[in-house]
Amino acid sequence: MEMYQLESFVYIIELKSFSKAAKKMFVTQPTISNNMMNLEKELGTILINRKNRHISLTESGEILYTYAKDILNTRDQAVYEIGQYEGKVEGVLTIAASSIPEQYILPNIMKDFQSLYPGIIFSVKHRDSKQVVRELLNNEIGCGIVGAKYEEEGLEYIEFCQDRLVLATPNNNAFPWPNEEDLELNFLRQQAIIMREEGSGTRRILESALKDVGVLAKELRVVSTIESNETIKQMVALGMGVSFISEIAIQNEVQLKKIKSYNIKNLHLNREFFFVYHKNRTLSPMAKELKRHLQALCCSVN
Repeated sequence: MEMYQLESFVYIIELKSFSKAAKKMFVTQPTISNNMMNLEKELGTILINRKNRHISLTESGEILYTYAKDILNTRDQAVYEIGQYEGKVEGVLTIAASSIPEQYILPNIMKDFQSLYPGIIFSVKHRDSKQVVRELLNNEIGCGIVGAKYEEEGLEYIEFCQDRLVLATPNNNAFPWPNEEDLELNFLRQQAIIMREEGSGTRRILESALKDVGVLAKELRVVSTIESNETIKQMVALGMGVSFISEIAIQNEVQLKKIKSYNIKNLHLNREFFFVYHKNRTLSPMAKELKRHLQALCCSVN
């Protein structure tokens, strides 16, 4: 079993294509097909289902895929540590991040991290928190940044940043109170609510906080369910409803007086952001270094 065979196998699964895997490895498609044929012959089993041009793993393939990822990550870690010894730290760091950290927190982290390691290239995938967790469990990604914990066996969460949700409203005569005013819970029942989509950390935290005070989200008058924070902010500014959103995300809009920000009495909406990974799998070298960086960041904040 050769490294190039394992690389071919992993790229085929990740890219769902023999031709794309060939381009990734700078070889021809027949070479990729030959690598897979030899690997399957050596192991005496079929690793990939190829029916109807839809690529999926067999049971044997599922087993090998997890080990192959760990083997390649361990190889990369060795290369990384040798490079670090020689004064060279470089590579591609892939991160899956939910909306708020992706848009408002991760850019600063990437800036600081690249100032330490200029040879690093970031590849950021947009996912909601639940998708990040699911892809980690399926070994589709190595690490992620999320705004809510999903208690799944094997996952490790490292808190590195704190935030809170606030009620964002239009800046008009219907909301005459100064920013940061505490409003009554019943106020929500009178409002058109713009809600984040199912699976987002924001929505999960809001629904949990409402449940703690005896209110179900379905009791509210939800007029829209939106994935994009930027779209939600535009809708709020246009007077289409109110929404619970990260305080970090609306700082500029509040300063520009496009949106107002309020608290709801007895609704506890503090939140944390986490670096998450699977503790039973080998992190890539860059992910391991990012983990150390965020742990140091957390310690400095605390």
